[in-house]
Amino acid sequence: MARLADYFVLVGFDHDKRGSGDGQGRIIQRFPEKEWEDNPFPEGIQLFCQPGGWQLVLERKSPNFLVAVLTDINSERHYCACFTFWEAVESLQPQQNHANVTDEEDSKFIQAPQLFAPKSLVLVSQLDHTEVFRNCLGLIYTIYIDCLDFPLETVIGNLLTCIVPITGGSQRTISLGAGDRQVIQTPINDALPVTGCSVALFLKQLGINNVLDLFCAALTEHKILFLSSSYQRLTEACRALLSLMFPLKYSFTYIPILPAQLIEVLCSPTPFIIGIHSSFRADMQDLLDVIVADLDGGTVVIPECIHISVLPEPYLIQTQTALCMVLDPELEYADYAFPPSSMSASSMKFQDKEIRAVFLHLFAQLFQGYRWSLQIIRVHPEPVIRFHKVAFLAQRILLDDDFLIKVLDGMAFAGFISERGSPYRACDLFDELVANDIERIRSEEGNPQKVLKHIKEISEKLHRNENPYPAVAMHKIQKPTEGSHLRLQRSTFPQLDEGMVQWFIDQASAKLKNVPPAVKVEMKCIVPMGHPTAAIDRNGIVLANSARRLEVVRNCITYIFENKLLEAKKLLPAMLRALKGRAARQCLTQELNLHVLQNRAVLDHQQFDYVVRMMNCALQDCTPLDEHLVAATLLPLVTAFCRKLGSGVTQFAYSCVQEHLVWTNLQFWEAMFYNDVQNHIRALYLEMECDHLTETGSVNGEREQKSALGVAAEQLRLWPTYSKEKQQELIDKEESTVYSQAIHYGNRLTYLLLPLDTSKNRLLRSTAIGDMESVSNSFVTNSIAGSVAESYDTESGFEDAETSDVANSVVRFINRFVDKVCTESGVSSDHLKALHANLPDIVQMHIETLDAVHRESKRLPPIQKPKLLRPSLLIGEDLVMEGLRVFLEPDGREESMGGSVGGPSILPAEGAIFLTTYRIIFKGVPTETLAGEQTVIRSFPVASFTKDKKISPHLRAEQEPQDRLQLRSSTFQLMKIAFDEEVGSEMVELFRKHIHKLRYPQYVHSSFAFTVGQSVKQVMEPKQKEKNPSLRTMSKNIMKNAKKTIGRQYVTRKKFTPPTLDQRGIPAHGDNLDQISVSDEMEQSALTLSSTIRSSDKSTMSHMIERACCRDYQRLGLGTLSNSLTRSKNEPFRITTVNRMYGVCRSYPSLLIIPQTIQDSTMQRISRCYRQNRFPVVCWKNSRSKSVLLRSAGLHGKSVVGFFKSQNAPTAGPSQTDSTSLEQEKYLQAVINSMPHYADTGGRNTLSGFTSAHMHSSVLGNRARVITLANPRATLKGRESPQGKWGSIRGSGRLSAYSLNADVGIRLAGKETLSLQANGGPSDSHYFRQQRVGLYIIGDKSQLKGAKQDPLQQWEVVPIEIFDVRQVKNSFKKLMKACVPSSACTESNTSYYHSLEESDWLSQLHKLLQVSVLVVELLDNGSSVLISLEDGWDVTTQVVSLVQLLSDQHYRTLEGFRLLIEKEWLSFGHRFSHRGAQTMASQSSGFTPVFLQFLDCVHQIHLQFPMEFEFSQYYLKFLAYHYVSNRFRTFLLDSDHERIELGLMYEEKGEKKSQHIYKSVWDYIDRLSKKTPIFFNYLYAPEDGEVLRPYGNISNLKVWDYYTHETLSEGPPYDWELVYGRREQVDDGERMDTMAPQTHRKIVWPCYDNQNKTEPDAISKLLEEMQMLECELGQVPGKWKETWDKIKTTQRTESMQEGKHLSSSSLLISSSLSHHRRSQCVYLHEAAVGSTLNLSLDTDSSTTSTPSSGIMGRKSTSTLYSQFQTSESEHRSYEGILYKRGALLKAWKSRWFVLDKTKHQLRYYDSKSDVDMKGIVDLAEVESVTLGTVAMGAPKNIEEKAFFDLKTTKRVYNFCAQDCQSAQQWIDKIQSCLSDA
Repeated sequence: MARLADYFVLVGFDHDKRGSGDGQGRIIQRFPEKEWEDNPFPEGIQLFCQPGGWQLVLERKSPNFLVAVLTDINSERHYCACFTFWEAVESLQPQQNHANVTDEEDSKFIQAPQLFAPKSLVLVSQLDHTEVFRNCLGLIYTIYIDCLDFPLETVIGNLLTCIVPITGGSQRTISLGAGDRQVIQTPINDALPVTGCSVALFLKQLGINNVLDLFCAALTEHKILFLSSSYQRLTEACRALLSLMFPLKYSFTYIPILPAQLIEVLCSPTPFIIGIHSSFRADMQDLLDVIVADLDGGTVVIPECIHISVLPEPYLIQTQTALCMVLDPELEYADYAFPPSSMSASSMKFQDKEIRAVFLHLFAQLFQGYRWSLQIIRVHPEPVIRFHKVAFLAQRILLDDDFLIKVLDGMAFAGFISERGSPYRACDLFDELVANDIERIRSEEGNPQKVLKHIKEISEKLHRNENPYPAVAMHKIQKPTEGSHLRLQRSTFPQLDEGMVQWFIDQASAKLKNVPPAVKVEMKCIVPMGHPTAAIDRNGIVLANSARRLEVVRNCITYIFENKLLEAKKLLPAMLRALKGRAARQCLTQELNLHVLQNRAVLDHQQFDYVVRMMNCALQDCTPLDEHLVAATLLPLVTAFCRKLGSGVTQFAYSCVQEHLVWTNLQFWEAMFYNDVQNHIRALYLEMECDHLTETGSVNGEREQKSALGVAAEQLRLWPTYSKEKQQELIDKEESTVYSQAIHYGNRLTYLLLPLDTSKNRLLRSTAIGDMESVSNSFVTNSIAGSVAESYDTESGFEDAETSDVANSVVRFINRFVDKVCTESGVSSDHLKALHANLPDIVQMHIETLDAVHRESKRLPPIQKPKLLRPSLLIGEDLVMEGLRVFLEPDGREESMGGSVGGPSILPAEGAIFLTTYRIIFKGVPTETLAGEQTVIRSFPVASFTKDKKISPHLRAEQEPQDRLQLRSSTFQLMKIAFDEEVGSEMVELFRKHIHKLRYPQYVHSSFAFTVGQSVKQVMEPKQKEKNPSLRTMSKNIMKNAKKTIGRQYVTRKKFTPPTLDQRGIPAHGDNLDQISVSDEMEQSALTLSSTIRSSDKSTMSHMIERACCRDYQRLGLGTLSNSLTRSKNEPFRITTVNRMYGVCRSYPSLLIIPQTIQDSTMQRISRCYRQNRFPVVCWKNSRSKSVLLRSAGLHGKSVVGFFKSQNAPTAGPSQTDSTSLEQEKYLQAVINSMPHYADTGGRNTLSGFTSAHMHSSVLGNRARVITLANPRATLKGRESPQGKWGSIRGSGRLSAYSLNADVGIRLAGKETLSLQANGGPSDSHYFRQQRVGLYIIGDKSQLKGAKQDPLQQWEVVPIEIFDVRQVKNSFKKLMKACVPSSACTESNTSYYHSLEESDWLSQLHKLLQVSVLVVELLDNGSSVLISLEDGWDVTTQVVSLVQLLSDQHYRTLEGFRLLIEKEWLSFGHRFSHRGAQTMASQSSGFTPVFLQFLDCVHQIHLQFPMEFEFSQYYLKFLAYHYVSNRFRTFLLDSDHERIELGLMYEEKGEKKSQHIYKSVWDYIDRLSKKTPIFFNYLYAPEDGEVLRPYGNISNLKVWDYYTHETLSEGPPYDWELVYGRREQVDDGERMDTMAPQTHRKIVWPCYDNQNKTEPDAISKLLEEMQMLECELGQVPGKWKETWDKIKTTQRTESMQEGKHLSSSSLLISSSLSHHRRSQCVYLHEAAVGSTLNLSLDTDSSTTSTPSSGIMGRKSTSTLYSQFQTSESEHRSYEGILYKRGALLKAWKSRWFVLDKTKHQLRYYDSKSDVDMKGIVDLAEVESVTLGTVAMGAPKNIEEKAFFDLKTTKRVYNFCAQDCQSAQQWIDKIQSCLSDA
């Protein structure tokens, strides 16, 4: 029984504080005035009466009612029912008149408006009877407002003295003495929430998904805020959400109605459920971690920073389905033609209970079997229970479920265990459900009707709990007359007589004293346990692992204990791999348990090593939660398995498995301790029961089956019947049991925490034992006793600060553990003190034992370490440091671990790391037994080294190495090495210093390319005297020039410090050195060079003529040096020598191509407009359209762009800059005039009539004619496609997007440069087509902001957004981490594809290809293009090179590609040294692989056009490797100027060439090409004048296998002598050993073997065999190229005789290999040697012809690609139409079937003419062909005998012929094929 109301309060407006801002309320009267002892009066109640604030209003409002909930300090909730009405405010005028009578007349005219103040009647109660409170307060208001003849004091007195029952289901009729009558219905069980209709209303307001989101958010402890314009709706919603969480109770802040004055509570850091009026929505903008639910709008807003864990499947979908069936039962029958008429939703009251039943059903599924994970620690005097979370999750196979883990860790679940953990208590509906109905719930899964029926049954129980009696007595409550609140009141609410109300309360209290206290009868019972969790497992563990793996584990263990160690050694690798599965680990512990006899198992040394290794592997490869379970099962075993080391010295397994963090996990030890305590407590009481039982047999069986909770429940039931002596005896026995276990665990902890060698603090260094606070704060237990303030631990942190002392650290850790578990388990303080006193002695004794074990273990024969293998070195490569013994550890690449590709683990490997003048090399053997005969080599050039870092120790089963390093290389290599114990730390540091010294030499000439063949001393001491005395002077010159340059940096920066407004938007460049602006001082700096070169001017000029660029210029028809010197006017361009002394531009070559009409004298002025003085020069000419390609750097701020940006600024006459701009204009016009299309208009200077100022505004435009094409198909009509070839054709619409130059803008300029009309069409495409622009200038968009285009100009700017070198650098770093990860990815956001996407590398390739194809289009259509980007040496070089490669087939040959790189990259000054960080000076700038990015683009084009390139993919990889290796001098230094200064440009004639040491990579390639076809592409079949247009979409790009491929057998395959020279030696050695057994079997391992070397392609193999045959015949072996050319000639002759005009290459290859067609593209995958053809069939092929097919009537190369399709007609034995029944949808479709006896298959197509096969039936799989029956959906009017079935091993095919005869023919043909086979 309880009071219906504790307090009645009258709260009104505080007129005294009216003027101070917002109004306030005050308590006018309170009854009773004296607080109840059991229920103090809640403070601040006046805030909740008016949550929006106390305010006066001009109109009287209708009374309103709300229930606020206040929570006191004891977490008790008080329900405050507030009934608010408005009274007229008494006028203040009379008081004023009384004070000043003279103002009486004036007051008649000034009359204040009538105001109304709120007043609230408040009931405070601990019971939640909303409707009763509403009626009671309404009755009091009715008596007042309608002046009824009932004294208010009597009514309030009766209200405060009314006593009602709390539970039991009884009804109580109450009356307040005003002629009223109410019935209060109590629930049968008050543990179940009473909700009325609030839950149904909640679902109606927000919907199913939103409610589920809020439900999950509340369970996972997020902040939830409700908004509504109704306060009562807020209360109802909060109540509904809490009731859905039953049986969990919300334990955080709960305020259904939050007053406006307390709105800062929303910034609380703790979770909450709060409701607030929607008018305060604007005040919540800053709440970034709060989930906001708008009840009125039906929305839930979840901030981006919040992740709500959702219900695990299948529970989520089941809950959603069940809620749909409850809320909308008609949904299931909505599509029925005749829906049942009786289906309709339940009433709100019943629907409310059905929704709650769904969630109760859900909790029963989530918590099923939870009682089997409860650990009972003490039974008497009070039960102490703990929940074993890890065991629960493991048995449910939900160890990785985020939602359930958070719920189990939450405070609500801790309260759930505290409340429901006891085995003997009152039970409710949830207990019955989770114990008895789980089997039913599991059986009903997947049957919605049965689930709904079950939910209805649960809802009926919930409804009966709230409404046990169907007939309810009639209520009688007086209500005020309608509109009574608007009447003019005679007076305010009266002042109540306090004495009279108190008299009522005293009278009632006196009566209650005489009544005996009501005792709540608790129906306690033994809580049912339900089914054990093992039954719930659904065999998930068994399904996850095959029985074969478990058999391997069992066999291996059997072999070990039977001493069949050789057999065990073979099985061990497979077993260790199997131990990654949970079932295998479980099997391991079970099998090991079988070999333990009487807690001891003595093994020999080999057996001991194997067992320890298996234990370590089982602990190492599991998740943290899983680790607890494995460690728990291994804990008894590590103290059982041992080996004898000597007399009286025994080593146990625990000394070898300590290096796992689980042993330092306090939570693990607690769970283990409590589990053992529970078992001993159970055994204690079972033994007592056994003493009292006389029966045996079945009784004993029942006793053995009793769980610990069952035993405890029985004891709790009997507890009141025991005498006090007996009770004390039981308490003492339990306490002794716990104490004995604490001693036992003190020993166990000592075993596992003290390292074998206590002199080394190895374990403490790698774990957190020494850091006591970090261990304690990281774990929270869910025990009932709770976390106790651990005074000892707090003190222990300051007792001994020296954590290096192993013994003290271990003692402190064990003390902490003992304190915690003993306090929770109720161990007496005397026992605890004794335990603390004994622990140091226990630890010390164990240390002494371990010393003897350690001493004896060192006497064991040492493990034989493998012999160090010395690596093969190049000629001239010397060792800097001898090999250091290391372990090469696996990284994130799975292949070397066996893993998904199978095979044994090649890593980890044991060997040595070597440092040479050229490379860092690891060479060793795998530690894996089965791979031990292999050799592992991993190396990379020192010059490609990018980063090293020390890595934290990794847990290993073997000895613990001291130091670990991770070395990264820009050749996509990674070494994780762990140094052996024998390698000291000082040697490791010396190794790192040597690497850095070799990687970043002080000068370029100290790198390996220069020092090759010299001694190491010379390498390490760069000041040593050189052979060539000129190098010394050159180094001095370099230093002088460097100092000058450094000094000039600041001068030039000051010069250009004030930028214009538009320039501020230009992003800063990545490298400081790139920002050096070459000013007029440049001319002075060139003097030193001219003085050195002038003496040999003639030889220099002759060298220039011999240079490759000159030959290329001559080939392109751009002029010769002789013609240029004589100034021949016939040619539009000429070669100028203005830069021969590098006075105009240091980074340009000495010979340049400029227009014929431009004087050399003007070049100096023009160059000043461009960054780094890199002015526009011609680099390529289109032989067909005569358009030219130019390159330059971006414009300076002081150049033309700067002027036309600020064109409105007044100018004072022409200046020098005006003339410079005019020169530049003439230069551009001269380029345009050089083209024949513009020769006639070129004579008339279109700019001559304009002033210089006007020219400034029109030279470079931004958007004037950057044309876009919205509908590309429309412009294709009537226009001839330009010649060229596409990588693949997806569709007809796709083709036209590239075919016109009118749409180039949209592909490049981005969204911002579109200039479309309103209808989406191109703005002036017709005008553009009629008047094509002569010159396009492609510039950086950020630099060209605000520029305007003059329509009369013949050039146009295409502004593009392009990446800078910083982005390339960052992208490359991410690409390296994606392709060569340092560790295996565990999360989805670190997976390979996610990391690849994050790197943006493919996006940058896409952009480069996109720009290049655009330029190719423009050039091909007769417009010249100037690439003017950044400093002109990075992206400009990439684009210019790609354009020439795509446009000119000469550059796709070996010789041409070399020429292209020499010309565009080397001569035009790409900063190889700076971008590659080749010296100490450029170390800070970092590695930026601009050239590698270009090579990747070439690789992408090569993939799409494999027949257009003479060189192979290996050639590109070779260049990618050696451009950073510094083996050759080719890619050193930044420009020709620097190479001349260092004497690299031209070899001296008298210099002796070494046969083995190559200075140029090109010489090396030439020599190697003569020897082997390694760089040659067999598919090379070029077409004259072919222009390539590759697809640049990211979906068309492939990740280069150069980044991901690795060959561990021999290292990188790019140093040919090391890889292939060594093979020849090995082959010779093998050939000599004729006695050795020969085998033809080859085993090729992925990632280990060089597959192209072990299994070369057919052509390479045949050429090699021909050479071998020639050698055997005594002939001089011919060159492979001559042989290849001879074969091609023969093939061509034969084909011409047969009248077949086929390409020799295609004939040769198609004769031996099978090909498929992928549109018109063949994909060629290549590696180290030759080429391997891999052509895959693409189902998305298109029938569109290529645009080049109709030009000039010549045969396009596309026909060659189409010939790779095999001729299927040769193998068509029988064909015809059959109907086939589909496998999935069972539909019959007509197909054209072809029976192929040759290939032994049955193929089918859509039609006879279709070439794309739809499917295939392998006749080898056919079991029978029989007549079939008519099936549903078959074609009509077909005879029954026309059906036949084809049964295969996989499925049964149903066929239908046109008639029975053809069906019989098909059956006969197929059977004859089967019989022939």
